[in-house]
Amino acid sequence: MLNAPAAERNKDPILAVLRECVDTRKPLQALEISSGTGQHVAHFAQALRHITWQPSEFDHQSLASIEAYRTHYHLDSVKPPIHLDASLPCENWGSIQPESLDLVVNINMIHISPIACTEGLFKGAGQILKPQGILLTYGPYAVNGQITPESNVNFDYSLRQRNPEWGLRDISLLSCMAQKSGLFLEKVVDMPANNKCLLFRKESLV
Repeated sequence: MLNAPAAERNKDPILAVLRECVDTRKPLQALEISSGTGQHVAHFAQALRHITWQPSEFDHQSLASIEAYRTHYHLDSVKPPIHLDASLPCENWGSIQPESLDLVVNINMIHISPIACTEGLFKGAGQILKPQGILLTYGPYAVNGQITPESNVNFDYSLRQRNPEWGLRDISLLSCMAQKSGLFLEKVVDMPANNKCLLFRKESLV
């Protein structure tokens, strides 16, 4: 069971946003893309028991950690984690069917992966979400071409030094990418530590 201090800090603020944006009156189906250690999905599953979760990860060590959390907490509403490469078409995302999900959650992936992963995230979510379904993304973002505060500027620089394909993405760019897949930015929620939650809703393109 791997432990990421950042995940421990942000799991409750993100849960609060989830509580506001999902319907608690009926069973829901959710996919978490890039589940990391498994701390988030374990926390969300214990608090939101009407949601069935499918965790996923690209990193194989993380897949083992997710399964360890699932087993440790006896989480019947969490399916075994699947290997998922967000840059690939969603036909490669296990056996997830088109328009079968109410919710897709993606935490701290967009800035620390190639842009192809973000493009794949929006394309895939646009296909697997039901009409009116929600994609929630969390992390640090640029706003109208500006990165603030200085700590995020430094973070962006350090990411790009590690990998030129990484870095903070601009919310306007993400919104344009999402719209091509029928996802529209409905709400931006300011979060602790200079992060934000972006809520995209799937709407008809016609």
